[in-house]
Amino acid sequence: MRNIQCLMGILISASLLAASAVAADPEEKLPPPPQGKVWKLTWHDEFDGTKLDETKWEVPENPRRDGFWSRKAVSLDGKGNLVISVLKDGDKFLDACVRTRGKYEKAFGYFVARIKFQKEQGHWSAFWMYAPSVGKIGDEGRDGTEIDVMEKPSLDDEMNHALHWDGYGKQHRSEAHKFKVPGIMEGYHDFALWWTPEEYVFYVDGKETWRTKAGGVCQVPLYLKLSDEIGNWAGDIKKAKLPDHFYVDYVRVYDLVDK
Repeated sequence: MRNIQCLMGILISASLLAASAVAADPEEKLPPPPQGKVWKLTWHDEFDGTKLDETKWEVPENPRRDGFWSRKAVSLDGKGNLVISVLKDGDKFLDACVRTRGKYEKAFGYFVARIKFQKEQGHWSAFWMYAPSVGKIGDEGRDGTEIDVMEKPSLDDEMNHALHWDGYGKQHRSEAHKFKVPGIMEGYHDFALWWTPEEYVFYVDGKETWRTKAGGVCQVPLYLKLSDEIGNWAGDIKKAKLPDHFYVDYVRVYDLVDK
């Protein structure tokens, strides 16, 4: 009995240490919480193992811009990374999207993804949030906003944050912020959004890059998306040396709770 109790104690301690490791790594990069509050990790995926956790993520398969979103372009590398690839499949170009639609949808909090970028032109990676209510007209972005925490269409130091609301037709509205981060193409970087009922605050590697209330601030839950898209503003995919990849080390969501 004593041996069993000791073993249980060891297992519980190991679990607590693992949980602490997940929370501790980005702790220094979280923005200072309001007085009396602390950040609590409430949802995450560390992309451990060799198979995507489909209790958390949906993988759509459909034509998308100049390519096709395909499961063939989604993998885990066994080293703690999600890998979204761009592949040539016959006369088709494949890339992919993973999203939490119907599995995890949330309004407000601190959302962060740690990403390493692609190396070739012709496609772009993104970390964003979305819901079908983005198509609603009449209450600006309060009833639904596409929030692009990060878009990377170029292979230089330029980055893009953006908001889109009131659909994608004649009444479409948007606001964006382009800026440069020296060395952003090298290694991994954190891209984050602190979304409150009053404003959006964007961060790169823990440093604030944009603060805005555009669209009146979305008040409804959105789901998370990590995607790659071919064409549009990213250059000529036919000039790219494929396969190409971008990597996601983790996605984490924090809430403010009482201290």
